[in-house]
Amino acid sequence: MSKQLTFDEVKIAHFKKLELYVPVVERVHGGHHPEFHEVRKLYDEINKKINEAGAGKPELNEEFTRLREITDNYTVPGDVCESYEAVYNMLAEIDKAYND
Repeated sequence: MSKQLTFDEVKIAHFKKLELYVPVVERVHGGHHPEFHEVRKLYDEINKKINEAGAGKPELNEEFTRLREITDNYTVPGDVCESYEAVYNMLAEIDKAYND
């Protein structure tokens, strides 16, 4: 059984990749999946709040609630690339670690 990562560990593990993936996925898939534009805005807000909080834990409940609504609990559409899927999986893992 694998150990559940903490929010700080997940931040370190995923935010560098998300910085690269999110803009590309938005550019490639935003036309067919306009909801991803909102995902991008929420990701940017989460990233901003995390950076502003420094070592503290930012208030992100509203952003994660909205992400779950927009993405249907991070359900990956059937017609997207692996990068799109990776973004949803990383966001879901960050959400879970934040709320644990």
